[in-house]
Amino acid sequence: MKSTRNIRTTPTSSTKTPLSQRRLKTKPALTVLAILLAGNLFWFIMWLLPSKDKSNNDEAVATIDGDEITRQQWLAKMESMYGKETLQGLVNEAVMEKAAKEHKISVSDEEIDLELALMRSAQDTTDRTFQSLSDKELRQKVRTQLILEKVLAKDIIITDEAVQSFYQDNQSLYNIPTSYRTSMIVADSKENIDSVLQELQNGSEFSVLARERSTDTPSASLGGDIGFIVEQQANIDSAILKTVAKLEKGATSEAVVLSDGRHAILHVSEIKEGQSFTFEDVAEHIKRVLAVEQLSASITPEIFWADYKVNWFYGEAK
Repeated sequence: MKSTRNIRTTPTSSTKTPLSQRRLKTKPALTVLAILLAGNLFWFIMWLLPSKDKSNNDEAVATIDGDEITRQQWLAKMESMYGKETLQGLVNEAVMEKAAKEHKISVSDEEIDLELALMRSAQDTTDRTFQSLSDKELRQKVRTQLILEKVLAKDIIITDEAVQSFYQDNQSLYNIPTSYRTSMIVADSKENIDSVLQELQNGSEFSVLARERSTDTPSASLGGDIGFIVEQQANIDSAILKTVAKLEKGATSEAVVLSDGRHAILHVSEIKEGQSFTFEDVAEHIKRVLAVEQLSASITPEIFWADYKVNWFYGEAK
């Protein structure tokens, strides 16, 4: 294809970061989010479909002192905020599926599982990848990214010695600890946290109470979800780590005192057991990422739009 032939594959400068200091495992999460920024808004596309019943578009979705906000006003505002990015994500996925078929590229479930394991082990508290996307959406985005990287890397030669050297220097990257999908409710006093605990015991939903009662604003807006954490994670309160490691899937803790004096209740919704990947497990992953690093610039799926004759609502293809 014209686009792939014109991509420069000149190696980067010899002053680049040594292999042993790179953290390749963080790359999939960052790149996926950059390419498909509004993936968690896919549901919005259905709302944007024109209604055959015009009277439905005039339906009031809110009233303020008798003044109405119509469904059409609401949808128009949402489209202006999220429509372009959401459609761009859908187009990119379709384009990369076309590229996979043309170049006879396949992506296995095992490859996606590996990338997700590396993403979980590298996640920090500012990364909302797992909270903002469903499992199906996340797997699709990883698949799209893997297709892109495989297309870009297919003509770049990486020696077996380079792959083996990286693995030997960085085996710890591929020893993935057990991770716990954790949610929390934080309160400033024992009285408040005991009140929350009582509501939970009376049947209230954890995520609802987190939004209503938690004083930890970033996680409260996500129903208390702080993503996957591991026992030795440096940026998480040690009291949280010790408590979570003792919980079973679906279990909720008693009140816990945090290092700053606040109180928390923790819930574990998912546990991913730790695993160690052998050289054979990760050799193709390392080779692909080292190959992509040889490109002189970051490449996104939009470079292939012209090849697949993309036309879209927002004008000319990129």
